[in-house]
Amino acid sequence: MKEKKSVSRRHFINTAVSAGLYGIIPKQGRARLQQQSAADKLNIAGIGIGGMGSSNLRNLENENIVALCDVDPSYAAETAARYPKAAFYKDFRILLEKQKDLDAVVIATPDHTHAVIALAAMEAGKHVYCQKPLTHDIRESRRLAAAARASKVTTVMGIQGHSAEGIRLISEWIWAGVIGPVREVDAWCSLSYYPWGHAYWSSKWDNRPEDTPAVPDGLDWDLWIGPAPMRPYHPAYHPRVWRCWWDFGCGMMGDRGVHTLDSVHMALKLGYPDSVAATTLGGNEETHPLASIVTYQFPEREEMPPLKLTWYEGIEPPWPDRLEAGRSFPKEGGVFFKGDKGTIMCGIYADSPRLIPESAMQDFKGTAKVLPRVEGTHEQDWAEHCKEGSQPMANFEYSAALTELTLLGNIAKRFPGQLLPWDGPNMTVTNLPEADLWIKRPYRQGWKL
Repeated sequence: MKEKKSVSRRHFINTAVSAGLYGIIPKQGRARLQQQSAADKLNIAGIGIGGMGSSNLRNLENENIVALCDVDPSYAAETAARYPKAAFYKDFRILLEKQKDLDAVVIATPDHTHAVIALAAMEAGKHVYCQKPLTHDIRESRRLAAAARASKVTTVMGIQGHSAEGIRLISEWIWAGVIGPVREVDAWCSLSYYPWGHAYWSSKWDNRPEDTPAVPDGLDWDLWIGPAPMRPYHPAYHPRVWRCWWDFGCGMMGDRGVHTLDSVHMALKLGYPDSVAATTLGGNEETHPLASIVTYQFPEREEMPPLKLTWYEGIEPPWPDRLEAGRSFPKEGGVFFKGDKGTIMCGIYADSPRLIPESAMQDFKGTAKVLPRVEGTHEQDWAEHCKEGSQPMANFEYSAALTELTLLGNIAKRFPGQLLPWDGPNMTVTNLPEADLWIKRPYRQGWKL
């Protein structure tokens, strides 16, 4: 007799989802399926542990935290003290070479080093959790998506809203036709990075810091710079204040935009846009704008009509027609999905989705649940997929396309007032050869992808 192959919980659920049956699996049956997923603990390394990486590791403490890596031991000291048995490294390349017991890595370094670390980890056969945005330029996004397909390791980007209920409800409502065809979306984040470099820098807006303080003891500044152009150390860059600088961060669009546009990307099945254009306030060759409006035009896709998507950064969008007076916008940002028959409003992480006006929400009876739900945190869900050899919904192929959308918006900010036609398959702005520099950022000598 042929040996029977075991069927994992996720394989069962994904099969049910593809058949449209997930919503009728009894809740207690789904719980039993989850209990059947038993595997040895993963051996995990955290790379970049002084900031968000610390939070990611805390959500994975039911696994084995066996190694830590950070170019700044002082900044990482609190996290390192929490895991005294874990080996400590400064260089991720040495970690991947020497830590033979490693199964998976969590990457939470500045944006400009995500791609080189994630690619090295996948090539070493490690599962990868990478903080958002996935990459610093579009070429890197395409490269990581291809590498993830080839390596077959389990990957995910750190967009925790993708594992929550809101994004599933929004998708199910839109796919069920609750608000009719969606032809326009407004998404926004009302926050802004100001002052650039925060309290450390009071120089002119169009200059880098002019002073060159000593590199703090223990910080490997060359490794921190990584593939970016070398510049002197300054506390206006590290720690925590690198996001506003073009060389290191993807700005607010890479920070909050990846979260906020996640539900739009998923629910409306976005592919490549036809074009993108931006208007900006402030910003220069060194720093992202203080505020911007980015407009994408998408063609028809999967029986959905053409879409106008507008991203407002540092400001709020116009008041929607269907939103009653006296209501408030979601805190710090969110999305308005404007359908022919109604509007959905949600927060940055697709949280608290509501039909507007509120009377429409009160009359709403809900729709069938056709998408699998996640129990536990985004990180824990990734770990379970690692053990099962399956992929979470926010895997690198999905996340690379989402990240690319935000990076294309950042390119438009480099050329405000110009309409940029986008040839997605060939990865080029067809009317502006100068944009190629931002599609494929050059690497510093000694670094490659």
